[in-house]
Amino acid sequence: MDYDLVIFDNDGVLVDSEPLSNRLLAGYLSELGHPTTYEDSIRDYMGSALHRVHDLVLERTGQRLPADFDDVFHARVFVAFERELEPVHGVVGVLEKLRADGVAYCVASSGSHARIRTGHRKTGLDRWFDDARIFSAEDVGRGKPAPDLFLHAARRMGAAPERCVVVEDSPLGVRAGVAAGMDVLGFTAMTPAEKLVGAAHCFSGMRELVDLLVRDRS
Repeated sequence: MDYDLVIFDNDGVLVDSEPLSNRLLAGYLSELGHPTTYEDSIRDYMGSALHRVHDLVLERTGQRLPADFDDVFHARVFVAFERELEPVHGVVGVLEKLRADGVAYCVASSGSHARIRTGHRKTGLDRWFDDARIFSAEDVGRGKPAPDLFLHAARRMGAAPERCVVVEDSPLGVRAGVAAGMDVLGFTAMTPAEKLVGAAHCFSGMRELVDLLVRDRS
């Protein structure tokens, strides 16, 4: 492996949570009088922290979401996680390879620490990610597409940005990685490659990822 640090997004890259959470987000916003389809949620909010939901609803409607919006949404998501969540197919093999080769890795997610840990416990990924490898937008205040989270993760892990690679599946996440000065690999399981503008390479399955993590410096 030719990178000093591999930074994984969480939702949609490590855990197969995007269909669950976006279905629930669309339904909850619609309940509150802000009609939102699943496709709308994927387009507008996938890969972002919840503050973006608040900001866009306020910008579009002039109305603020309820003060307990985040708590109610997270409660619904956690119930769905316990019932349905699975790891992304093939990602355990990638983590095994990274550990075997002694390559540093971590997760940097727009989701809360509670959301990350709940998903990892359910899917068994907690064995791969201790507290020192978990970074959330909660840690920096600004979520993706700002580069703050990825830069924070690199700093805490002791890696220079230009020696990091980000694995992302959302346009907002790709923008954040590029803004941080890192290489980005775009996972196309839910997002077409043409929407992951700025990704150095795109891949559709985890079997391809290990090869992409090797850079040719010749």
